[in-house]
Amino acid sequence: MLELEGLSKSFRGKAAIANLSLTARDNEYLTLLGPSGSGKTTLLRLIAGLENPDSGRIQLNGEDITYARAHERGLGFVQQNYALFPHMTVFNNIAFGLRNRADGAVADDNEVRKRVATILELVGLEGLGDRSVGAISGGQKQRVSLARTLVTEPKICLLDEPLGALDANLRERMTVELRKIREALGVTFMHVTGNEAEALAMGDRMIVLDDGTAAQVADPNTIFHLPATVRVARFLNAYNILAGQVDQGAFLHGDTKLPMPPGMAGARSYAIRHDAPEFLDADEAAPDGYATLDVTFIASEFMGSRVLYIFRRPDGGVFEVERHLSRSDPIEFIGGQTCRLSWRVHDALLYDEAGNLIAPAQGRAAA
Repeated sequence: MLELEGLSKSFRGKAAIANLSLTARDNEYLTLLGPSGSGKTTLLRLIAGLENPDSGRIQLNGEDITYARAHERGLGFVQQNYALFPHMTVFNNIAFGLRNRADGAVADDNEVRKRVATILELVGLEGLGDRSVGAISGGQKQRVSLARTLVTEPKICLLDEPLGALDANLRERMTVELRKIREALGVTFMHVTGNEAEALAMGDRMIVLDDGTAAQVADPNTIFHLPATVRVARFLNAYNILAGQVDQGAFLHGDTKLPMPPGMAGARSYAIRHDAPEFLDADEAAPDGYATLDVTFIASEFMGSRVLYIFRRPDGGVFEVERHLSRSDPIEFIGGQTCRLSWRVHDALLYDEAGNLIAPAQGRAAA
């Protein structure tokens, strides 16, 4: 188990990590999501021993490793740029760590061959050991980088945006493969990403980093359905967020009054997920318990399994609606067409002036 207690790190007077505490449990896949500059890579480098904290403590299985040298920590680090030796074969890249590590180097060639062969099979690279790393694909290079780390049997594997350099199709396949590999080894993975879909799909738990702090730590289902702050909701890129205030029991956004769940006094932001609204006819009234918003159609984007519709709100802002093709057929709109959107009042999330969630939406709690 990895424990971080009050960890802080600043560069030129600006905090990259600010009094952060969290725990990575044994045998779990932990994803860290956050925008550029939120401290994701700095956090991994502190854990790996490539940077020293200004304050705080790092413990691994009860041992204080805050200032231990990187090679003494028993951790693995997979970088986005692979960091492979271009003059070596796949086999020798993977074997390098076994043969040359400071503690417990493996000198027996038979043992090296056995362990490299096992890890090659695990990551799906059987038969490629003699290839030059310049003669394999980007996805295969990423597997070699992962195999080189895993063959040393690290206590925890740190992954810094490992899929960022891959194309979309390969990235999707590797999300599945990485989970399978982790489950087969029983090693804890800490996976940093700026891709919200990747973080949600891969993690047993998620940490959302915001300005060097842990804005929310929970399972992906909870974070997706109940983001703890407005900023977390924005990072997920799945919510329409409307600014306004409470007026006579409704949320006033510009000239539009939206009904809201009771007990939300003090709300300053109103969030509705992209897939919550339904389409009504322009003059159709919504059922009781539903909110409505009249918008103007701008464009639509076909995204394979879903369609994203982009509308203009009355105040000039953008409002997005997502429809999954497994549930309904796409709808054709004409540019400039007025549309009426409707959603359940209790699907709305309300946030206070500080940007914090006021209360969970009834009937929408995470499963």
